[in-house]
Amino acid sequence: MLPVFEYASSLFDQYELELSHEIYEKLEVYAAFLVEYNEKINLTAITEPTEILKKHFIDSILLQKYVELPLNCSMIDVGTGAGFPSIPINILRPDIHLTLLDSLKKRTVFLQELCDKLGISAQIIHGRAEDISKLPEYREKFNISCARAVANMSVLSELCLPFVAVRGKFVAMKGPNEDIYSSQNAITLLGGEISSLIEYDLFDERRKIVSVKKISQTATKYPRNSARIKKYPL
Repeated sequence: MLPVFEYASSLFDQYELELSHEIYEKLEVYAAFLVEYNEKINLTAITEPTEILKKHFIDSILLQKYVELPLNCSMIDVGTGAGFPSIPINILRPDIHLTLLDSLKKRTVFLQELCDKLGISAQIIHGRAEDISKLPEYREKFNISCARAVANMSVLSELCLPFVAVRGKFVAMKGPNEDIYSSQNAITLLGGEISSLIEYDLFDERRKIVSVKKISQTATKYPRNSARIKKYPL
């Protein structure tokens, strides 16, 4: 399914990432199952093997190159979809205690089957972030929350920061065009501050990774319901 190991390894080398045969074999299983399952439900528009390797796997794994993820940290991937970015990261970093959150039941079924195939013991939750983050067992319980999503930074911060413990971080993977600092007021309201903005090229495309440090507890009124979040962004 994926390009041959030598070529895949050369793409990893471009970003000073190491690709072992063991990791390659797991990514191969992931890619094949993703394409197969994509015929039943829409998981991704990217199905060409080299594009999966570049735009899903390497893109996801670069997060753990550019952002420190402490040993044995807890991470929640909010709106994870087909498991990006956190499952490729967890393949490389099995010490991470992973939680996958998605609002579509069909996707969480896929994620469970995928984790079973890969031997990953992630907790998988079906629900909306604005509901799940209000539950005591998930509220401010994670070292890291992450999202690779098209929603603007203000909206993402309201959905993701309530999961993060004080001194933890929220990490967002973004495209090139959004003015990240326009969300500064929203992030401050939610108990965070932007600690780093890393810009890089993913082959022929520009990318950003934004890290937000959690410096104080998020007020209990956040997140608001989805209608208010969309209509009245912070």
